[in-house]
Amino acid sequence: MTNASILAAIRELKILVIGDLMLDHYIWGDVHRISPEAPVPIVNVSRESHTAGGAANVALNLASLGLAARVAGAFGEDLAGNRLLGLLRDAGVDTSLCLTAPPRPTIVKTRVIVRNQQLCRIDHEAAASLYSLDPTPALLSAIEASDAIIVSDYAKGVVSQSTLNAILDHAKQHGKTIAIDPKPSSNLNFHGASLITPNRHEALELAGLAEPKIGEPYPLEQVCRNIHQSHSPELLIITLGADGMAICRNGKVEQTLPTRARQVFDVSGAGDTVIATLTSALASGVSAEDAAKLANMAAGVVVSRLGTATVTPEDLLEPDL
Repeated sequence: MTNASILAAIRELKILVIGDLMLDHYIWGDVHRISPEAPVPIVNVSRESHTAGGAANVALNLASLGLAARVAGAFGEDLAGNRLLGLLRDAGVDTSLCLTAPPRPTIVKTRVIVRNQQLCRIDHEAAASLYSLDPTPALLSAIEASDAIIVSDYAKGVVSQSTLNAILDHAKQHGKTIAIDPKPSSNLNFHGASLITPNRHEALELAGLAEPKIGEPYPLEQVCRNIHQSHSPELLIITLGADGMAICRNGKVEQTLPTRARQVFDVSGAGDTVIATLTSALASGVSAEDAAKLANMAAGVVVSRLGTATVTPEDLLEPDL
């Protein structure tokens, strides 16, 4: 199936994203000297920018692909929250399921970029309990009205096991595709998911395996078997960075795809792009192989751009990335 036909089918979909909403704040500048107060660089700021992060970035990627995106999560009634709300609404994302009541602050990740390199990251967030999301009748109704559901877990508090169980059960009852981008530190069980999309390190954690020693190969087959035994996803797709992407089903590796990235400037948000593209393609009815190829291409696009980025249909129609 061609990318053009997949992208045309995607535009007919409605997808709900549930997860941790964040604002990505970038400080861009240069360094010419070391501080006399401490052995640290002095950054002369040239500009600042903001974009959606976490589950909000997943929703932005969906909207950028041209489909109807809706997001459920929590952020604060503060300047950062207003910026995040504006970014989502400007992109056409439905934010009616978002919680904004105080006292929770909006989660903000500030990255200081010097000469196209990240110097440091500063995080602003509160206790996880302030961001919890209950499976309300409105949320369950939104699941029924969607073609697919994406759970974007960054372990910030939105996704608890009880909420996830309710989401999985309701999605399964109504025959909905449900994809999960997992954060192993949450210690959640994803049994019943249509798709999970860990990166190579997250997959090792989910499989209960240690990082390979220098010179040892990545234990892909064992990772695939272990995750199937513990979580039984219908489809497991592992993003392997420079080694591309692996398609796994029933505890076996079906296929590996080489990376489509020619240059890597920034991997921030690449997983968001992958799950958005994969879920959209699968929900439109294409094969796992065709969906993974499209997502692999999308990942190659966004990692070549500095800062959290989204992918457009035009990017995926380019014959020579």
